[in-house]
Amino acid sequence: MSFDRHLAEIAREFPDWTIWRSDAGRWWATRHHLLTERERDAGCAMTIDADDPEGLRETLLQQRECGSSIDPENGPVDPET
Repeated sequence: MSFDRHLAEIAREFPDWTIWRSDAGRWWATRHHLLTERERDAGCAMTIDADDPEGLRETLLQQRECGSSIDPENGPVDPET
């Protein structure tokens, strides 16, 4: 699959992120909004990178999970409780 196609597919799947590939060949994504304190405390990242589009997609999925694990009232949710 071409570089442009990978880029377009990831961008469609993760519309809250800007996706790009650096001149050095690394894949990057940065959020469109600033992180809240709760998101930072939960381990969410503002910008991520990966070696290839598959790695970037996997990391974006982890970031989506990170954001969904936050209770708006109390912050990060402990899955053990």
